[in-house]
Amino acid sequence: MRVRKAVIPAAGLGTRFLPATKAQPKEMLPIVDKPAIQFVVEEAIIAGLSDILIITGRGKRAIEDHFDRAFELEYYLGKQDKKRELSQVETIARMGNIHFIRQGSPAGLGHAVLQAKDHVGNEPFVVLLGDDILGGDPACILSMMQIHEEKESSVIALEKIPIEKAGSYGIVQGVEEKQGLYKIDKLIEKPKPEEAKSDLAIMGRYILTPEIFSALENTDPDAKGELQLTDALSRLGETQSIYGHLYKGLRWDIGDKIGFLKATVDYALSRDDTKDELTAYLKRKLGE
Repeated sequence: MRVRKAVIPAAGLGTRFLPATKAQPKEMLPIVDKPAIQFVVEEAIIAGLSDILIITGRGKRAIEDHFDRAFELEYYLGKQDKKRELSQVETIARMGNIHFIRQGSPAGLGHAVLQAKDHVGNEPFVVLLGDDILGGDPACILSMMQIHEEKESSVIALEKIPIEKAGSYGIVQGVEEKQGLYKIDKLIEKPKPEEAKSDLAIMGRYILTPEIFSALENTDPDAKGELQLTDALSRLGETQSIYGHLYKGLRWDIGDKIGFLKATVDYALSRDDTKDELTAYLKRKLGE
C-alpha cells in the first residue's frame, strides 16, 4: 500500500528551551523567520505525503493558527501592496491537508503516535519528529519509501554517532544487507555508552506499518511512566521484520540549543537576503 499519511508529534513541553517556551510552543521557535515545524511539514509535502496529522497539546494553539488562514493579516498586506509577504502567508495556508489532534498529556513519543490510530487506520504511515530538521530535503523519506515498498516492512532512519553519545538516542543492532540498509535485530532506548553494542542511532524519521498500534497498546510504560516508541518497535520486531536506512544527508538536531543555533546560522547563510551581511559579521567576530 502506498504511503500517503504523515504524523508529526508536537506535544512536548520544550523544557530545554525555557523560558522561551513558557508561553509559546517549541515548534514555533523561528529559524531566522520560519517556524521550526514548517521545515518538517514542507519536507513531508515535498515527499508527496498529502495527508498530515500534527499531534499537539495544551498551549500549542499557535501551531494550528500558523497553518490556518489569517484573513485580517492578508487584508492588511494586500491593502499595503506587500505582495511578497502576502504570498508567503497565503502559501502556508495552502500547504496541504493538515489535521490536528491533542495528546492529553506528554506521556512519551509512543503515546503520541498512538493518538494517530483512528486517523491513520490500516495504512502504513510516516512519523517525522520536529527535533530533526533535514532542510526540507525529502531524500530520506523517499529512500525509506522505496525500502518499504520492497520489503513491506517498517523502516527507521539511522545515523552513525560517537558511541559516548549513545545515552541520548535509541540504538539499533542489525545486519547490513547492502550498503546503508540494515535488517534490525534489536532496539535499545538510550543505553549507557558501555552497554551500547552499536553506533547506529535512530533518527527522527520512521515509516511504520499499522501493526505498530497493537504493539503500542501492549507495551508497558517505562520507569518514568512514558510509553516509548522504541520499546513498541522491539515488540513489533518479534512478529515483523524492521529495516534501517542509514541517512548521510544534512541534518540539524534542534532539540538542543547548539543544534538550534547551527541550524539558524546555516539557514541564514543559504539565503540571498541574509548570507552576505551575516558572513561579514561572523568574519569580524572570529577575527576579534
